[in-house]
Amino acid sequence: MKRVEKKTGRMKTAILFFIVVVLIALPFWLHQGREFEGSDDAAVKAIVEIDKDYKPWFQPLWRPPGKNMESLLFALQATIGAGFIGYYLGLSAGKSKK
Repeated sequence: MKRVEKKTGRMKTAILFFIVVVLIALPFWLHQGREFEGSDDAAVKAIVEIDKDYKPWFQPLWRPPGKNMESLLFALQATIGAGFIGYYLGLSAGKSKK
């Protein structure tokens, strides 16, 4: 009985892993050749339309080599943050059950 449960658990894990990989790769495949534009760029364009003499207050210390890399780093940052929040919530739930 345990072997069947172990196999179905592995199969579910493999399917979920495949779905995650597809969800990560799909946007890159669908948007090949297009530039990703963030809200910062859109805000600067809107401000320049209103005030032609606008100059940014500061420049970034480092710019990623491409827009795709910038999006990837942002997603990585969000994932790490969500991981910490999930860990804390799981830890708190475990402590409250004790």
